[in-house]
Amino acid sequence: MTGLGWSQGSAPVRRRGPELERAILDAALEQLGAGGWSSVTMEGVAAGARTGKAALYRRWSSKADLVAEALCEGLPELGGIADHGSVREDLYRLCARMRDVMHSPAGEALRAVLHECDHAHADRFREVIWKGLHEPAHRLIRELVDRGIERGDVRPDATSPMVIEVIPAMLMYRTKVCGSEWPDSEIAEMIDGLVVPMLRV
Repeated sequence: MTGLGWSQGSAPVRRRGPELERAILDAALEQLGAGGWSSVTMEGVAAGARTGKAALYRRWSSKADLVAEALCEGLPELGGIADHGSVREDLYRLCARMRDVMHSPAGEALRAVLHECDHAHADRFREVIWKGLHEPAHRLIRELVDRGIERGDVRPDATSPMVIEVIPAMLMYRTKVCGSEWPDSEIAEMIDGLVVPMLRV
């Protein structure tokens, strides 16, 4: 067999470019999901990707670099939010999508890594969360608030950065401190009891 998996001998399959990189990143995510940060080794990832360790070090100088890229590439994109006719419904859909991103395989691995690794590496992976989730979420929340202002169901001055940060702050706080998994009912309670009253005229 050639081009897929191991050959009948013991040599790694020859793959190049994006195909090999995708296999390596998938193997890193698989190890993270199975055992967390401490379980990931360059040797183990190479074995999982069915390649040689040298192929990893040609692309990533350290385990942290490899894991950071695997997490960045693995996190689903938030995408856009269609207009559902009210700021309440738009924000509810966005919160549900943010929850789903954090419950994706890459999101679960990222949360595990933040709990396990040292402070220097934790700062690196918090940056992954910021760029992969919080920055896009802030941009989308601002877009939905502006849409609500144009629609007339949000007060015109509800554009403060503090207002925009309330949803991500609540999601992260209750996830980390209270262990919330954010079922639909809690998302609705947050939107209806806190966010919508804060935005209304």
